[in-house]
Amino acid sequence: MKHNIYRTISLTVFCWLWSSLFCLAQGTTSSEEIAPNPNLEVLGIPRIPASLAQQVKRYSGAYGLPLAGWDREKHVPLLKGMSSVAWVSRVNAPGAAPQTWLYLRESNIYDFYWQPQGKYLVYNRDVNGNEAFQMYNYDIEKRTSILLTDGKARSTEPVWSRAGTQIVYSSSPPSNNGVNLNLVSPLDPKSNRLLVTSTGNYLKAADWSPDDASVVYCEFIANTHSRLWLIEMATGKTRLLTPQDEVAYYSEPQFSADGKGIYVITDRDADMRRLVYLDLATKQCRYLMEDARWNVEEFRLSPNGKALAVVMNEAGLSRLSILDLENKRTKTITGIPNGIVSDLHWHSNSVDLAFNFKSSSAPNDVYSVDCNGGMVTQWARSTEAAAGNIAAPEAIQWKSFDGKLITGFLARPPASFRGKRPVIIDLHGGPTEQYRPTYGYEENFLINELGVVKIYPNVRGSSGFGKAFQALDDGLKREDAIKDVGALLDWIKAQPDLDADRVLVQGASYGGYLALSVAAQYSPRLRGVISDSGMTNLATFLARTEGWRRDIQRAEFGDERDAKMKAWLERIAPLHNAQQIKCPVFVVQGQNDPRVPVNEAESLVQALRQKKTPVWYLLGKNEGHGFADAANRDFQLYTSILFVQEYLLR
Repeated sequence: MKHNIYRTISLTVFCWLWSSLFCLAQGTTSSEEIAPNPNLEVLGIPRIPASLAQQVKRYSGAYGLPLAGWDREKHVPLLKGMSSVAWVSRVNAPGAAPQTWLYLRESNIYDFYWQPQGKYLVYNRDVNGNEAFQMYNYDIEKRTSILLTDGKARSTEPVWSRAGTQIVYSSSPPSNNGVNLNLVSPLDPKSNRLLVTSTGNYLKAADWSPDDASVVYCEFIANTHSRLWLIEMATGKTRLLTPQDEVAYYSEPQFSADGKGIYVITDRDADMRRLVYLDLATKQCRYLMEDARWNVEEFRLSPNGKALAVVMNEAGLSRLSILDLENKRTKTITGIPNGIVSDLHWHSNSVDLAFNFKSSSAPNDVYSVDCNGGMVTQWARSTEAAAGNIAAPEAIQWKSFDGKLITGFLARPPASFRGKRPVIIDLHGGPTEQYRPTYGYEENFLINELGVVKIYPNVRGSSGFGKAFQALDDGLKREDAIKDVGALLDWIKAQPDLDADRVLVQGASYGGYLALSVAAQYSPRLRGVISDSGMTNLATFLARTEGWRRDIQRAEFGDERDAKMKAWLERIAPLHNAQQIKCPVFVVQGQNDPRVPVNEAESLVQALRQKKTPVWYLLGKNEGHGFADAANRDFQLYTSILFVQEYLLR
């Protein structure tokens, strides 16, 4: 899902660059050890040798700058970077070094949103990971910014009008459940006003009509349930475009060139998400592509309205196609390596299409394709660390307790490591996310230097496998996802090259909850568990997570206000089963986390300490949902590796 509901903040690749320059000096008390900086609180963590940082440095130095769009004056892509400052660079020729064009001397910027005419860009930023994003308009010629929002309401996902004179965006006041739509002129903050009031759900604007007379927006009720609406800007009148009682998913709606219809991704009447054309006069949907085996995850209409660039997610890998809307023919683009294609940007000529590309060996490359001739050009290549060859993960599958087939990926160390190899099971968050092969930083160190096997499961509830599979862990079925990991432990035991007596499980956010739950049920089969920003009691999590996301989380996990559901959530909570967790635990948490409040981590740490269970605790006082500060992230990395060395490898 592209909207901001489930965004998990993680360190951008740029932070690795900055950390390699000055992190060691800031965090070192002597030449032999690294101490936490003042923004970190530690409990139970032993001293970290400085030599570890030097070993990891050659792996953490890789980075790639993501695509920011096309240069309006030159036929070349723009790249963006966001770390201690934000910047935009030009790539003047394929493979050339990026040339910095624009600096925004602000920190904590989440993303840029360009005015169609190129005179302004809007960006949003928060403070220390609190996700209370505020929105600013930046005048490119004057190099000045003005605040467009009130400094209080969470303001995200701005959408420019075609004329570049107005912006619709999502706004969630601190005291309000749900997310509204607001309207503002980028040159007049005082014009900011409420446009559509939410009834408790998440509203997200998507596109303006060609004449700027209306806006199409999504109303998200749950992970798998949303509606499409149209608002007339002159009158404020709204019109529902999809059936009121239908339970289906709609996302990324875009107006057709004539404004008479909308292209949109939906799983209406299907298990997988498909691309359809919705006629605004009749509200009838027409499917545009026949292949219903995989999800459509992204598409973009060409500026002339004659073609659609479409990305399919095929078992975790991307397939890019161009659909000619005039002759109804689809052409698959070849010449792109196996990996993940995202962030499609058409050039104004409606021929050249730029995009980001990620894989297990590339943090982020930038390509373009000539959609007439099919020629693929690589503009920007990731800067690789001196880390040797990185093998692509292989697909694996196993049967769970109920016969369901569960899939994942397995990354093996070099053949020079002999004997049965220790295993780390890495559980993704969401729950409605999907592990897809991307570049690993510390993962590559663990695999290449320590000989660890990494397994990345897509347990039930993961996206990418259809809405029926995605619903298999909802509500009272939550523990079935934990049993999927139990079945994976059985699979590991049956593999002649894997050491079932040396297994560690880890995860972030919901993945952290899963990891802790697995430890509570299968502790004798584990050497340790790492939880980063993980919930420890879904009942208290639901009651205390930020109001703008609470109802959507209830649709996934269950409503804690219902006595039966609350009792169930309390019974399965890792916090209330802490006595069953016998293996060592490493807990990481941001103090300002608006998604998983800090009390979730601290309650578990206290319970484990009372039970004399070995526990390491790392708190980031200037962090939110996942560490973003370079120095903090590096210390977390070193501590995680030390934990693995101490409890998995010895």
